[in-house]
Amino acid sequence: MLDVKFIRENLELVTKSAKEKGYNIDIREILKADDERKAILTEVEGLRTRRNEVASKMKGGKPSPELIQEGREIKEKLAAKEAELDKISEVCYNGLKRVPNVIFEDVPLGGEECSVEVKKWGENHTSGVDHLDYAVSRDWVDFERGAKVAGAKFYYLKDGLALLENALLQYGLSKVLAHGFTYMTVPDMVSSRVLEGCGFNPRSSEQSDEYYIEGEDLAMIATAEMPLTGYHMDEIIDEDKLPLFYAGYSACFRKEAGTYGKYTRGLFRVHQFNKLEMYAFCLPEQSKEIHEKILAIEEEIWQGLGIPYRVINIAAGDLGAPAAKKYDMEYWSPVNQKYQEITSCSNCTDFQARACNVRVRRKDGKVEFVHTLNGTAIPLARALVVMIENYATEGGKLKIPEVLRPYLGGKEEL
Repeated sequence: MLDVKFIRENLELVTKSAKEKGYNIDIREILKADDERKAILTEVEGLRTRRNEVASKMKGGKPSPELIQEGREIKEKLAAKEAELDKISEVCYNGLKRVPNVIFEDVPLGGEECSVEVKKWGENHTSGVDHLDYAVSRDWVDFERGAKVAGAKFYYLKDGLALLENALLQYGLSKVLAHGFTYMTVPDMVSSRVLEGCGFNPRSSEQSDEYYIEGEDLAMIATAEMPLTGYHMDEIIDEDKLPLFYAGYSACFRKEAGTYGKYTRGLFRVHQFNKLEMYAFCLPEQSKEIHEKILAIEEEIWQGLGIPYRVINIAAGDLGAPAAKKYDMEYWSPVNQKYQEITSCSNCTDFQARACNVRVRRKDGKVEFVHTLNGTAIPLARALVVMIENYATEGGKLKIPEVLRPYLGGKEEL
């Protein structure tokens, strides 16, 4: 969420940035509502002051009928005005949470096709094995029974593929721990306040990807980013404790498995998967450097696995509401002969921290909002796709990258 004062002082910038992100909102209407809120607040404060004055005069003796009558009238007016204030405050809040974060100057403008490649690594393979056909042939995945118990795009991992998933987690965890991240398991559900605070506001109600719990103020998380964002909610962190780095492991739940126009085969896009997520709380002046650090860790992980990839700077029209800038890493799929998303990392500046009220107390006593960043270390279901496409052999075995062998009993193949 953006500060309404910032929006007023940078109206043209905020309006242009929202338009570039593809958000059709009338920011002037939001500011008009905020003007109305401030006017009503002034009236409410005046009535409260007068109410206290009247109450003070009533002490120590019998009040006059005129004073009693005035007290009644103030009470009635105040109740009405406070109701108006609550109503307009909700309008303002709902309006402000629809305004996306402002993009950085180096973010490409335009839609998804305008994203810019910034680097490549590795040699692209010319042939590979389809992961679903391979995993089914070895009885390593069972989508049929997954659908029987939970519906389409749910699955069971078995034997070698389940063991490989665990090895990938342990490998990714070893990497992030070496970079100073604190490992955490997190709740698989969050409240609506945390969900909204993360900025996961779809452009329309039809685009919501979250599973909601009927009768509860809870939703299943789509990423560990959500509970990690809420970890320090309503807290003030001392400056000398920042930056804080967390690595959250969780199941992730998303309705998007059948997203139109996206590659959805097998494990690539499913309703439930496990993921190791990196997250940082930091000072505003640290966030750009930390964004590059998170990207470097992602690259280190995938270079260690020997997977060719490219990094792209995501265009404004493909950014979500919270991000001021986002990098995607795309691995080269030898099966589809194209790059496909494997990880991402975003700098959300103070957008999430403001909504979740996460602040820092500077050494001089000043209090301000922190910056938050997130990045995927290992998306495990998708990582299994990558491993099979790149390491299945002609003999039907799966070659194990050297970095994973310590977590598979030293085996060189499965």
